[in-house]
Amino acid sequence: MRRTRARRSVLGALATLCVVPLVACADGESPASSSPSSAPSTATPRSAGTTQPAGASKSATRAFKALERTYDARLGVYAVDTGTGREVAHNARERFAFNSTFKALEAGAVLRKYALSGLDRKVTYSKDDLVANSPVSEKHVDTGMTLGELCDAAVRYSDNTAANLLFDRLGGPKGLEAVLEKMGDDVTRMDRVEPDLSTWVPGEKRDTSTPRALAKDLRAFVLGDVLRKGERAQLTKWLKTNTTGDHTIRAGVPENWVVGDKTGTGSYYGARNDIAVVWPPDGAPIVMAILSNRGTKDAEPSDKLIAEAASVAVDALR
Repeated sequence: MRRTRARRSVLGALATLCVVPLVACADGESPASSSPSSAPSTATPRSAGTTQPAGASKSATRAFKALERTYDARLGVYAVDTGTGREVAHNARERFAFNSTFKALEAGAVLRKYALSGLDRKVTYSKDDLVANSPVSEKHVDTGMTLGELCDAAVRYSDNTAANLLFDRLGGPKGLEAVLEKMGDDVTRMDRVEPDLSTWVPGEKRDTSTPRALAKDLRAFVLGDVLRKGERAQLTKWLKTNTTGDHTIRAGVPENWVVGDKTGTGSYYGARNDIAVVWPPDGAPIVMAILSNRGTKDAEPSDKLIAEAASVAVDALR
């Protein structure tokens, strides 16, 4: 089975968890801090008029906090059932390094600018352009790659050189930030290119976002009207065939659910992230963003933490 065995240790309290439509579940925000248990908060206001049964909120919060203790981690979660409007959240407005999750949004921005018809444009580059973790682009220095091939490499293989070459077509990191701002995201900061953007340390605000903001952006690209139908279908295909997410959100949802995701891993403090659109067989899509970092600089990232947090979120929504 795809779901992690360890999830059972944190889900006992959630067996009877219920939520109501248009729920904001336990954001658990705290003042700005660089410790594993807190981080700089954003200025994004809470949604007005949302309520939740106290027992449900406390049960979800207890489960997420248990994961933070178990993994010595700071965890940020936001998930929304797009059919009912139900939400589950934990530190959802705190800032985390987004790491390579941005590549899904970057591909969306490229599709928005160039459309399907422009994906065959050839991009040439040299060995001097190659950076670490470029498993696809390093094989095509002599021939170059099309925009479509660069998007495929960036999203499905997290190819860093491909992402940097796509940045060039969008006006750099600030060009992508401007696209997100036009979509209503005034939270996400895009400052550096790969691999520097993944070198987050406590207190750093560059190249950060919040679970809520990233989920909103992904939802707009994949399920909203930011892209036309054909471009949405192409982005969705790349996400569904991502090769780097088998042990994160995919591992935390039922095996027969379809997941389109983009993972991210930081250079320091065990940063590990995943953002996804999840399609249950019997319901509307669920959009989720799960971001994390651990307590020490040389800590290892944890896929299991992301998978178990996804399980908590899904059980809460169901």
